Amino acid sequence: METLHYHEEVKFMTSIRTDLALEARELYGQQNEDMAGIESESYKEHGIEITRVRITSPNGEKKVGKPMGNYITIEAAGIRERNPEFDEIVSQKLSDETKGLLDLNKNSNVLVVGLGNWNITPDSLGPKVVDRIMVTRHILELIPDQVDERVRAVCAIAPGVLGITGIETVEIIKGVVDRVKPDAVIVIDALASRKTHRIGTTIQIADSGITPGSGIGNKRMGINQETLGVKTIAIGVPMVVYAHTIGRDSLDIIIREFSNQATPGTEFYKMLKGMDQSQLDAMVNQVLSQDMGDLVVTPKEVDILIDDIARIISDGLNLALHDNISLEESRRFMH
Repeated sequence: METLHYHEEVKFMTSIRTDLALEARELYGQQNEDMAGIESESYKEHGIEITRVRITSPNGEKKVGKPMGNYITIEAAGIRERNPEFDEIVSQKLSDETKGLLDLNKNSNVLVVGLGNWNITPDSLGPKVVDRIMVTRHILELIPDQVDERVRAVCAIAPGVLGITGIETVEIIKGVVDRVKPDAVIVIDALASRKTHRIGTTIQIADSGITPGSGIGNKRMGINQETLGVKTIAIGVPMVVYAHTIGRDSLDIIIREFSNQATPGTEFYKMLKGMDQSQLDAMVNQVLSQDMGDLVVTPKEVDILIDDIARIISDGLNLALHDNISLEESRRFMH
């Protein structure tokens, strides 16, 4: 996962971290009323909540720590129920939202990039999606007369991570882009959330690409339209939560529960209530950072979650990248 190595990190008055623009906006809104440069709308349908956050100015960038652009979040808690019919609805929503950010025609050529380390389960989302993508560029080049006219040219790579290849991921992608000359690049990666219920059930689609580096304070070149020279869409799913976030949320719950009591007068409550955000952060860091460093947490069933969400994303992309094909047709193609 690019996230584990270097992800977009948001730090406000606390050191709560998230890769989701939705959560960054929520956190900023909790502490500030001025939302200029940040637009947001949401709706629910079929048990799925879709939120669109649009960052429209450099001032908005500074507020939430995200580049200007469109961020679409699909929250589908029902994914955990493993209902094939519901999963297909989520795939269709993903397809619709992705097509809305792309401008494809019959001759468009698309490169799908699966970021992450396939040897680490919560980091393997990108490669697992690529395994299920309906790749057709080679067929259209070799036997174009035998290909359905609804099929577009799609190719895919899983470039691995710097620790395995010794090459910056963006350099690998740029080399392929320069050679293949796609009209658009779609990058899939695992993310970090600040809410455990969003792990494996929330999909973010962004047209601003990915800006690696801040996760370990090591700035790297972004994977975006500016660096690649073509439209770049990033699709990510939270697969981990920082332990620091869990610890901070636990303290906030304790403070809130004590404050709701008729006589919240215990010395422990008074001590916590009297601490500011930085002191609460320092308390959690003292427990977590001394021996364990920047600990991240993922569910024990992460292998099931990653397979399910990879299938949903690949189905959605296959619907989006080819013209009016069905899920059944794309699945038959894969077999």
